[in-house]
Amino acid sequence: MTDELSLDGRTLVGVANDESGEVSADTRFEFEQDGDRIHAHYAGGTIVEGHLVGTLADGRWDIRYVQLHADGETATGHSVGTVTLLDDGRVRVDDEWEWESKEGRGASVLEEVE
Repeated sequence: MTDELSLDGRTLVGVANDESGEVSADTRFEFEQDGDRIHAHYAGGTIVEGHLVGTLADGRWDIRYVQLHADGETATGHSVGTVTLLDDGRVRVDDEWEWESKEGRGASVLEEVE
């Protein structure tokens, strides 16, 4: 991991997602990082509460997530993504995800907001 790719203290939102995805521009991810370990709390849109945990090494994350929806449904999944630093210093994640608790897979993009 390089210091410039640390997610610690950063807030990211969804900027693109496939149809079977549930993260949107209203979903905010608040990250913490300790070494290669990352975790985040997220919520927004149809997601009441979500948590992700995983690792970030060499610009690539490998995470598992669990979330609760407004209708009471829970969902879990796994994703791997490429974390890059944009020219303006913000972080972008190009993510490939797959549900583990139901059918569906896709790609999404998260970007840092101030």
